[in-house]
Order: sequence, then C-alpha cells, then structure tokens
Amino acid sequence: MFGLATFYENGEGTEKNLEKAIHWCQKAAENGHIKAMFGLATFYENGEGTEKNLEKAIHWCQKAAENGHIKAMFGLATFYENGEGTEKNLEKAIHWYQKAAENDVKEAMFNLAIHYENGTGIEKNLEKTFYWYQKAAENGDIKAMFNLAIRYYNGEGTEKNLEKAFHWHQKAAENGDKEAMNNLATGYCYGEGTEKNLEKAIHWYQKAAENGVKEAMFNLAISYKNGEETEMNLEKAFYWYQKAAENGHIKAMFGLATFYENGEGTEKNLEKAIHWYQKAAENGIKEAMFNLAIHYEKEKGIESNLEKAFYWYQKAAENGVKEAMFSLITCYKDEEGTEMNLEKAFYWCQKAAENGHIKAMYNLVIYYENGEGTEKNLEKAFYWCQKAAENGIKEAMFNLATFYENGEGTEKNLEKAIHWYQKAAENDVKEAMFNLAIIYENGEGTEKNLEKAFHWCQKSAENGVKEAMFSLAECYENGEGTEKNLEKAFHWYHKAAENGHIKAMTNLAICYEKEKGTESNLEKVFYCHQKVSESNKVNPKNESELCNECKQPYTVYWWCQKCNSKRFQQDFSNWTSKNEFIDKFIQRAQLNAKNSYEILEWIPYNKLTNINYYDKGGFSDIHKAIWSDGPIYGWNFDKEQWNRQTDYEVILKTLNNSSSLNSKFLDEWKYHYNCQKKSFSKFIQFFGITQDPKNLNYIIIMSYAKKGNLRKCLSDIIKFRWQEKLQLLEKIVLGLKVIHESNLIHGDFHDGNILMSDDYELFIIDLGLCKPISDLQDSDNKFNEVYGVLPYMAPEILRKKPYTSASDIYSFSMIMWEFTSGIPPFYRKAHDHHLTLSICEGERPEIIKNTPRCYINLMKKCWNSDPFKRPTTIMLEHIISKWIRSINKFYEVNRDENYEFRVSNIDKQLRNDMLEFVEANKALVQGQECTSITQHHSQAYYTSRRLTEILVQEDSECLECIIKN
Repeated sequence: MFGLATFYENGEGTEKNLEKAIHWCQKAAENGHIKAMFGLATFYENGEGTEKNLEKAIHWCQKAAENGHIKAMFGLATFYENGEGTEKNLEKAIHWYQKAAENDVKEAMFNLAIHYENGTGIEKNLEKTFYWYQKAAENGDIKAMFNLAIRYYNGEGTEKNLEKAFHWHQKAAENGDKEAMNNLATGYCYGEGTEKNLEKAIHWYQKAAENGVKEAMFNLAISYKNGEETEMNLEKAFYWYQKAAENGHIKAMFGLATFYENGEGTEKNLEKAIHWYQKAAENGIKEAMFNLAIHYEKEKGIESNLEKAFYWYQKAAENGVKEAMFSLITCYKDEEGTEMNLEKAFYWCQKAAENGHIKAMYNLVIYYENGEGTEKNLEKAFYWCQKAAENGIKEAMFNLATFYENGEGTEKNLEKAIHWYQKAAENDVKEAMFNLAIIYENGEGTEKNLEKAFHWCQKSAENGVKEAMFSLAECYENGEGTEKNLEKAFHWYHKAAENGHIKAMTNLAICYEKEKGTESNLEKVFYCHQKVSESNKVNPKNESELCNECKQPYTVYWWCQKCNSKRFQQDFSNWTSKNEFIDKFIQRAQLNAKNSYEILEWIPYNKLTNINYYDKGGFSDIHKAIWSDGPIYGWNFDKEQWNRQTDYEVILKTLNNSSSLNSKFLDEWKYHYNCQKKSFSKFIQFFGITQDPKNLNYIIIMSYAKKGNLRKCLSDIIKFRWQEKLQLLEKIVLGLKVIHESNLIHGDFHDGNILMSDDYELFIIDLGLCKPISDLQDSDNKFNEVYGVLPYMAPEILRKKPYTSASDIYSFSMIMWEFTSGIPPFYRKAHDHHLTLSICEGERPEIIKNTPRCYINLMKKCWNSDPFKRPTTIMLEHIISKWIRSINKFYEVNRDENYEFRVSNIDKQLRNDMLEFVEANKALVQGQECTSITQHHSQAYYTSRRLTEILVQEDSECLECIIKN
C-alpha cells in the first residue's frame, strides 16, 4: 500500500496523482506502516493532494514518532515549539528534540542546545548547551560550529580555549558561515588562538564583508584606514565605512561622518558628515553626539543652532564624554542654547574634573575661588589647583604658587611657592618669571640672588611683561645682577614705554636728555613728557623743578609759560610775515604756548635747505626739506637763547595761489592747531608758516612722518593680525574724536590725510583744508562748492547736503574697508557722475572674504545711507577698544596656541566677536587670498578735487535718489 502511494506521489509507472497517493498512504498508515504515518503527516502539513490540516499532520507525526521515526520526532518537536496544530508546549518540544538528538539528528542537537542556553522550557544549563553544540558541530551543523566557537572563546559551559575557538570558527567559515568569517578574521588580526596574520585577517574580513556582515565591513574599513598589512587606502576605507553604515553599523556611521568631515577617501562634505553624525548620535554613539554639538555651535556645514548644540552636549555629557561636560560649562555660563545657570555650570565643571578633564580642574579652581555657582572655598580651590598643576596646566602652576605664597587655601609656604613659580616659568608663564625675579631680588623664601633675579626678569621681559621690561632696564642701568649697560637699559626703557609703562616713559626722557645709552634727542624728551602728561596717570608738573628766572614751578617739563611768553613778545619786532592775520595768529600761539609743542613761528624761507619734491595734494604741492634752525624745545639760560633741534626734517605744504591770505583761511588752520594742542600724538605737528620768495605762495611747515600717508601703507596693513589693525583704527578714531569733541568736522577724511610714523603712530592732517585757497577765503563760495575724494564722501554730501560729524564717520568706514582689501575703495571704477549716483542709491565696496562678521556689521553701520544711524566716535572707540582687549586677553590665556581656554568675564556677544577675529587671524596665517592690485581706472582720483559739476550735472537724478531713500 505505501509502495503504491509512492508510485502515485512521484508519477512512477503511472500518472502522478496526489489524491490516490494520500488514499493509499492513509491505508498503509492505518495498517501500522511507520513511514506512511510520517508521509501522511507531511501531506496534511503542506496541503498536498488534500486540504492543509495541521491537527491531522500532528496526529500522524506523533504516531510515527511514537513508533520510532526519527524525522517525525524532530518534526513533532517543532510543532510543539511553534504551537502549530496544537498548543505550544516547550516541555514536549524539548522531549522530542532530545529523542531526535539522541538519534543523531544534528538540527535537533542544535535546537536542544539553544533551549539549554536560553533556559526556555527547561532549566538553563551551559554545560549541556556546550555538549549539544559540540555534538551538532561534530555532525556537520555549520551554525553549531559557529556557536561552539563562541562557547570556547568566552569559556561558557567549558574552559576557555582560544585555539579550539579558532578551530571551530575556521570550520564554520570554510563551510560558508559569514559571521564565523568575521570572527576568524579577528582571530588572525589579534593572534587569538593562532599566530597573528594580518593578510589572512583581511582576506576573511573581505569574504565576510562581501557576504553582507556589517561588522566585517567596519573592520575592513579600519584595516584600510590604518594600513595594517595592506597599503593604507582611504578610498577603500571610505567605501567599507559607507557600506557598513548603510547596513546599520552604528560605529561605522560615526567613522563615515569623520571621513566626510575631513575629506578622507572622498570629497569633504560637511552636510553628509552631519547627516551621519546625526544617525550615529541617535543610535547612542556618544562621540557623535559631541561632534554634532560642535557643528551646531560652530556653524560647520549647518546653520548655527545653540539650542541643538546644547541638547547634544548634554546628551554626550550624560553618556560620559568629559569634553561635552566641559562644553556645558560654557553653555550654562554664557547662555548658549539655555538659560544662564552658574550652579549647573559648576556641576558640570566638577563632573568633568572628576572624570579627568584637566582644564575643568583648573576652571573649578576659579569657581571655588570666586564663589561662582557654589560657596567660596579656598581649600577646595587649592586642591583642584594642585590637581591641575600636577597634570601640566601651566596657569594652574602659577596660581598654585600664589596660593602657597599668600597662604590661601593652605599654609603659607614660600619654598613650595618658589617651586611652582619655577615650574610655571619653565613652562613659559611670563608672570611666573617676573614673580620669581621679585622673589630672588628680595630674598623671600630663598637666598637673595640678583643674578637669578636678572635672569628671570630678562625672560619675562622678552615674553612681553612691561613691568619686567622696566625692571630689566633698571638692572642694566644700575648694574644689578649683570654688568651695567646703559645702551641695554635704554633699549628696555624704550620697550616698556612702547607697551604703555608710564614710569618707563619718564626714564626714557631722561635717557634722551642725559645721553644715557643713546644720543641726545630733545624732541623725543619732549615727546616722552607729553605722552606722560596725556596719560593722566601722573602730574605733568615737576614740583621740584623751578624756573631759573621766576623761581616758580615749570608749567611742564623745563617750560615756563610766564617767562617764555615774555621772550616771544620781546622778539615780535624782529620778524614779520607782512600779513597781519598770520602775524597775529603766530603771536597769539607764542604767548599762550604751555609747552614747546604749541609754538608756532614765522620761519624764514632761507632757513630751509635740501628742498625736494615729495608728493602732490589736491590743491597743494608737498616738498621735503631740512629746517636748519629746527623747532624750539626750551630756553638756554647760559646762552640766553632758544634751545633748538637743529637740521630738522620737515614737510613743506605749498598752498597754490595763496599769495594773499585772510583771516577766514587762518580760521581753518586754527582748528588744526587747536586739535594739535589737545592731543599732540594724534595730529601732525604744525611748526609754522613761511613764504616762497619766487611766487609768494604761503607754505605750511609740518613734521615729517617717515612712512608717508596711510594709503602707501595698505599693502603692509593688510598682512597685520586683526588686533594690530584694530589698534590702528582705534588711533584714527581717537583723533577723529578730538575733532568732533571740539565741535568740528574734518570734511576731507581719507587715507591720504592720515600719516604714519616709523613706529606706527598715526597723525591726522588737513583738517577742513580740502578746498582751494580762493574758496576758503570766499564766504559766498564756501557752501556752494563741493570738494573731496569721491569714494570717501558720504551720500548726503553727494546730494549737496551740509557736512556733519556723521559724514566723517562714513569716510572712516571706507578706511575700515581698506584694512580688509589693501586697496582704496572703488579702485577700478571711474569716479564720475555714475559712481556718484550709485553711491547715493546704496552701492558700497564689495565685502572681502574672511572679514569678521562683527567688523562687517560695524562697517555697514558706519556707511549707512542715513547719517543718523551711523555710530559716533565715542561709540566706535568703545566697541573697538573692547574688541582689542578681548582679543589680546584671548591670546594671553592661550599662549600655547591650542586655543582651548576661554576668556572669562565678557558677555556672549563680545565673546562671539572675539572668536570671529581669532578665526580671521587663522585665515591670515594660512594665507588668505589677497586682493591683487591691478591698474586702477584712469578716471579714479584719490586727491581732493572740485566735484560740484558732477553733482549739478546729475542733480535731478540725485534728487530722485533722495525721494527713493
């Protein structure tokens, strides 16, 4: 009967007929044929030749199993395990798996091992797990081979045995198990259970990866990245990172993101980097969380979003990333992406420090020292300062020394203070060097040692500490700790003075006066004393110095106004310019001169020699000459005559068509002279007037600035770091501020009217003198004609509106722009009515790449079409000086150029501005693209000229602009 059933089932010797096959199979089964029972169960299970009926399938499968059919035993176990055709019953499933396994069914052995491993339907038993995996593996079950390898590798259910683990991984891999291929590769890679063989490791990683094992793809990427026993190949590393990431490997997502960020093995693509950082972060990769936060904070490849930056910093910190903990400090302290919360800032600082973040240790010192976010606790401040110092934070070394020196948070201990000052000094902390010098000088906590004091003073001075420069100069002057050397003393007094040390400036004046280490230079003596006077930090009067004649204190250094005004007055009859307005102007200046800088003279033309052409202004010719007498600097009581700086270099500004001058013209020079008196260091010195005997033109005699006008220096300025550019701009603003606070305007403010000395001092010239002499003297023309340099002229002036202080601010914006471009504005355009109209309509110079955004914003405010929206000089001084202080502080606290320390006690906006300048400085170092100076337009003019025709010609169009604006 069963034989007949098989003929019908297979169509052997007759047509295939499953219904008849089932009929005869049923007959045979009912008559006790075991194989027929199992065959009938199969027909009912698969619904072949009859309707599918799992209940009947189980019935006949059980009958066959109970009668010793091995396959039926395994099949019955699966029915009970899966609850198919009967209720799920793991105990019965395990019973029949056991029976089948005992009859060498390898699949039953494998399934039985899994139940013992997981404790499902039976008590968990790792020894039996191991036993049945081993039995199944020995019977050729590939998955069992792999699992047996894992048992040997981990020592589960048996002793750990890497050799046997490697053996079974190899057997499984050779039989096509892809996971085993990956593990086998790892065995070869690390020499686990076999000799290390990186070539074979890569072979098996490759096989596993090609079979879709994402872990192998990841491992292969790492191998190609590191070049382990294969050539480094970043393209292949990128390929496998990408494959692994796309297959859901979380670590590969992070690796792929870093490749996109750094442009390794592929083109740099920050957008894709962020995409994969996001995927990795969402899957719990804490490093990805941190990097994602950085991108949101720094606006790298994605729009800045401080809230998201804060979110991901917090997630990374909660997952133990100490760098993220440290970043959270700033978020809470500076309100970046969250509300200010000093308690939480302190909390995360403490967490980061406890997790070994060295800089957090040092920040924790500041929190405990200042009582920010926690109670003030000098003992804890000292503790964390010591931890940070021991971990190499040089600033902490310095602070630890001060704790020991002052007995704060610990007992006073000068020996330990010296030890840590020494450590900090050896790590280039310049303040520590100077403190060490003081300790050795005074013999505090150690023997007095002037040689060591000198050594550390010298080191500190060379590192820019102005107090150390001054002390070093004193060492050289007095021969303390070194040989006496007046030249070196002069050098360091000069350096200290340049850095703003007032007492050094006074001593420098003495050096120039007494010829100590330098030649006598009485002009510089006066300059030094004037700088001291301007500083308002000391009394300019020297009460101990009395005038030899009237026995009263000098007005300023060696100058008695009372006596000198008499001498000038007595000399009035000995000179004349033959112009009553000039004579009165000069005489008044001489009578009121409070110092030698305020003296004006009528200078005989024959006292000028070596007259050579130097430059050309809009309405004047510029010559350079030697003034044989030179300027007055004081009275010589012995010789009863003026002391002068003889053979003095000067500039002669010849005023064309000026043979006759009236008081209106001199009013303009009075403005310049009065500003000069208020701030001698911001305006070029005006010595007096002479007259050319040939054409009778009057000539203004001024001080000579060796670097010439600012325009000639732009090619150098463009290379300066931003803090240096800002310092120059601040000097310009301070000069302009003097003008505006004197209720004056410049009226022709551009780079040609700002001069630079060889030590980078800036001087404003030509205050209100951009017009021809005839216009300056003709009150009818004065307000009808417009003169100047077109690119620097504010739109309202081009519309024939009056000059205001805001017009000067617009001109200043063009100088700001020049500091970013290195060329004058509108260099390649004709300066005609078209440009006039364009400026009125809002055209401005193109913003230069890598210019800090905050600088651009200020520049745009200065060139705003609405004069009332432009900042004042006071506002400009405030903004620029804050920028300078913050940038200098940043570089001071980041002397090692790692740029990891933040500047404290500045607001969020100033911090952002500061960092923009720091980034711009990096672009300068890396070599930004400089604007190439090509031939300027033939109709581009940068000297003052008459522009009225341009405005009148297009008057209707300009009026139209006014309506539009």
